[in-house]
Amino acid sequence: MIYYFSGTGNSKWAALRLAALLGDAAVNLMDPGWESPSAGEAVGLVFPIYAWGPPKPVAEFAKGLQGEAAFRYGVCTCGENAGNAMELLHKDFPMDSAYSLAMPNNYVLGSQLESDAIVREKLRRAKERLPEIAGEIRARKPCWQVEKGPQPRLRTKLIHPFFDRFATSTQPFFATGACIGCGLCARNCPAHAITLVDNRPKWKGNCYLCTSCINRCPVQAIQYGEKTKGRGRYVCPEE
Repeated sequence: MIYYFSGTGNSKWAALRLAALLGDAAVNLMDPGWESPSAGEAVGLVFPIYAWGPPKPVAEFAKGLQGEAAFRYGVCTCGENAGNAMELLHKDFPMDSAYSLAMPNNYVLGSQLESDAIVREKLRRAKERLPEIAGEIRARKPCWQVEKGPQPRLRTKLIHPFFDRFATSTQPFFATGACIGCGLCARNCPAHAITLVDNRPKWKGNCYLCTSCINRCPVQAIQYGEKTKGRGRYVCPEE
């Protein structure tokens, strides 16, 4: 069984492809009613990296995951590197194998996004890499192939907790006059932090900062303060 968390489609894309290669099932861990793994089966988590750590719902899910798995593994999708995210997750979800998979960057809050050419190249490389990962998982081969990047311990130990605690406020989000009231943002928010009031999105509390709302808006009406104005948007084109 593969459980995935995905904001803009990268991890969903990877999880579904990996499941197809393994003849396994992939389910969204945010969906209610997901099944617990059967005794003796392989269990995998596929998720994005947020500030060099696992997203909060992934960490919480891992702590509560019950059942004895014959083989546990994790695949994290990231723009470049993962820091010590997998070591952090390993504390609550002991893994036999861990992998990072370079995917197109979706964090429009941080910088301009990548060109279409870079997106296509990253997806091409990911397609080539996934069968290799699947082969090792199928063989129950313990592997730890994670691109950590520079200063991984510092980034995961200091920046990730700061992100989770102080950088997930929804206050900077707003919709411009271009909003068409389609409700796509609210329907796709995994934190349920968006409601429609008079056909306009309203944010409340904190969220996971998955950027689903801002990237999926069909008219690019959603902004995060001044940071995202004039920047591109990204949703996995093969989701």
